[in-house]
Amino acid sequence: MTSRLQHFPVAWFAMIMGLAGLTLAWRKAEETLTLGVTLSPWLLGLTSVLFVAVAALYSAKVFKYRAAAAGEWAHPVKLSFVPTASIALILLSIAWLPYSQPYSKLFWLVGVSLHLILTLHVITQWMHQTRFEIVHLNPAWFIPVVGNILVPIAGVEHAPVEVSWFFFSIGIVFWPVLLTMIFYRIVFHGSLPERLTPTLFILIAPPAVGFLSYVRLTGEANAFAHVLYHAALFFTLLLLAQLPRFARIPFFLSWWAYSFPLAAITIATLVMFQHTGEPLFLRLSALLLAVASVVIVGLFLRTALAVARKEICVQE
Repeated sequence: MTSRLQHFPVAWFAMIMGLAGLTLAWRKAEETLTLGVTLSPWLLGLTSVLFVAVAALYSAKVFKYRAAAAGEWAHPVKLSFVPTASIALILLSIAWLPYSQPYSKLFWLVGVSLHLILTLHVITQWMHQTRFEIVHLNPAWFIPVVGNILVPIAGVEHAPVEVSWFFFSIGIVFWPVLLTMIFYRIVFHGSLPERLTPTLFILIAPPAVGFLSYVRLTGEANAFAHVLYHAALFFTLLLLAQLPRFARIPFFLSWWAYSFPLAAITIATLVMFQHTGEPLFLRLSALLLAVASVVIVGLFLRTALAVARKEICVQE
C-alpha cells in the first residue's frame, strides 16, 4: 500500500486560511459589535496548532516523497495551491498581531519572503510553460499572485509603508487580468469540473481583501474602497444565488475554498460599518458572520469525517 503521506496535498493549507479568516472575523466582530462572547483567542490557538500539524506533515512528504511533491509544484492546477502555505503564514501574522508583535513579525517575514518567491516562480511558469491549456484555468489561479494583496494588513506594522504598497500593487494589477481570463474560460470553454467548482468562491476574496488592505494603507474608505467592497459583495450574492449547484457537489478538500472568502467579506462588511456607520452594514455583517461560522464549522466536521473514513490523502 502506498503511504497516505505520499498523497497528502498542499491544499490542506487552505483549511488554515479558512480558520485564520474565521479567527479574524470573530475578533473584528468582538471589537465592533461588542459581543458577549470571546471566541477569537480559542480559534487562534486551534488554527496555530493545526498549522504546525499540517506544516509538519507536508514537510515530511517533501523529504520522503520528493517526486510526489515536485509533481504538485509542476501540475497546471495544483501549482496554484502551493502558495496557500505562505498565505497561511501571512494570515497568522495578522491574527497574532494583537497578542505578540515578535511572533507576528516572524510569521510575516517568513510568509512574505516565501510568497514573493512563489509568486515569481508561478508567473515564470505561466510565461514559459508549454503544457498549460485553457481548461486548466480556474479561480485558484488568483492565489499565487492576488494573494499579495494580504501583505499590507500586518505589513504596515512591520516594514516601511512602501513595502506594503509594492505587494498591494502586484495583486491589484493582476486581479482584473486573471478575472478576465477566468470568465473567458468559464463562458466559452465549459463549466469547471466538480472538484474545482467550489473555487468559484475565490472570486470574492480579491476585492474583499483589496478593500481591507487599501483601507489599512490609506486610513479611509474612499470611493475606490467602496468600489472594491461592493464588487466583493456582488460576487457574494452571485455565488449564494447558485447554492443549489454547490449543494450537489460531493465532498472534496476543495470545499475549503468556501471558507476564507466568506470570512473576508464578513470582515470587510464590519470595516464598512466602522467607517460609514450605516445600520445596513451592521445587520449584514452579523448575518455573514453567522453564515461563515456555520460553513467553516461544517467544513471542519466534514473534513474530520473524511479523514476517519480515509476518503482523502488517497491516490486520485
